[in-house]
Amino acid sequence: MLSPEVATVIKMLESLPEDMQERAIEQLREYIADLQDELQWDTLFKGTQSQLIAAARHAKQKITEGQAEPMDYDRL
Repeated sequence: MLSPEVATVIKMLESLPEDMQERAIEQLREYIADLQDELQWDTLFKGTQSQLIAAARHAKQKITEGQAEPMDYDRL
């Protein structure tokens, strides 16, 4: 069963001439693909939160102990 919002979008699309429907659908496909990529990124990022926190704590400890050097961006 379609949500009211999806049904509204479908009605809006159907009100357009066919060539404009195709353009709108292609843009929607691209937009939805971007949203899916974003969701995948969010899922992957959430899975590494603890590792990122541990790395940040380790770096902060090294800085506090005087064992860190400023980053030399020319060496990257």
